[in-house]
Amino acid sequence: MTQNPNLQKLSEAGVSVWLDDLSRDRIESGNLAALIASKSVVGVTTNPSIFQAALTKGHDYDAQVRELAERGADVEATIRTVTTDDVRAACDILAPEFEASDGIDGRVSIEVDPRLAHDADKTVAQAVELWKIVDRPNLFIKIPATEAGIPAIAKVLGEGISVNVTLIFSVARYELVMGAYLDGLEAAKAAGRDLSRIHSVASFFVSRVDTEIDSRLETIGTPEALGLRGKAALANARLAYAAYQRVFEEQPRFEALLAGGARPQRALWASTGVKNPNYPDTLYVTQLAAPNTVNTMPEKTLDAFADHGVVAGDTVSGTEAASQVVFDELTAVGIDMADVFAVLETEGVDKFEVAWNELLDATAQQLRAAEAEAPGTWSGCRPSSR
Repeated sequence: MTQNPNLQKLSEAGVSVWLDDLSRDRIESGNLAALIASKSVVGVTTNPSIFQAALTKGHDYDAQVRELAERGADVEATIRTVTTDDVRAACDILAPEFEASDGIDGRVSIEVDPRLAHDADKTVAQAVELWKIVDRPNLFIKIPATEAGIPAIAKVLGEGISVNVTLIFSVARYELVMGAYLDGLEAAKAAGRDLSRIHSVASFFVSRVDTEIDSRLETIGTPEALGLRGKAALANARLAYAAYQRVFEEQPRFEALLAGGARPQRALWASTGVKNPNYPDTLYVTQLAAPNTVNTMPEKTLDAFADHGVVAGDTVSGTEAASQVVFDELTAVGIDMADVFAVLETEGVDKFEVAWNELLDATAQQLRAAEAEAPGTWSGCRPSSR
């Protein structure tokens, strides 16, 4: 296969194209391999909502669930097995990209249980457990950037485990995430670990910022407020990239780790599917193209960019001052940015927890159905509590 020219140009501009989706069907049908070969995909991200959709639609997992039921697996053991099997298989498919990029790309992410988002110790324990179960060097463990997540991120990195930090909304929280990354690298260095094998990305959510702020601007309703619609998310991400450049291109703290093989923690643009139909469907790709970044796209956005996406060069570097003006204007019309980011973080954790609970319920039903087909072979299906 030949690569799509639009996505190839995006990759050549320094943007790693990742797919924000995974399922057993993508793996077994050859779809994931085809996207790698034809649409420049060099990584995969997952989250509880993605797994909930994959496991509750169709029959791709029925045989494995029946087998696990026969072994007496409970709900959480079943989910852990099927999701880590999918992630391991995807890691193997992406192994050539991992090797070709010297470990930068070819990555697959799996998230810790979202119900642990506010418990640092349990987050660390599950991150270590998932790392051991998947047992692939190109794995990322996703940890949310909650207040409890920050120390957990540093601890997990210090153990030599690569981390995708997720649910980042504000630059202030992103700065704490970068600090946690450096803390983790310094701990790993002190423990004698090879820093070149420890990688991280920081997933900065994009479209949800516009959705929340646009709604507030429309409530305010003044011409000044309405004129700011669709500007907040790009400004926020561009300010984040400026913060990235300060830490990883200018500050001596990171420079001191470079001799040990440390890599920058790349900014990853997440939630890049456009939710407002009045905006261009490739907005959060074309306008967030910058070197050493990742854009993880739902397939709809990937296809849209393949069809009509435009690479207009680096659309992020040098935009800090203009982006700060947008933030100042948002504040001037009455947008409480701190409240926006607090609401988005809470909603983000809650949405993933709802998806996880739905996944637990659906899997329990599948296990009960399997038990009914083979009575006497299984001991129960109630989800374990945390």
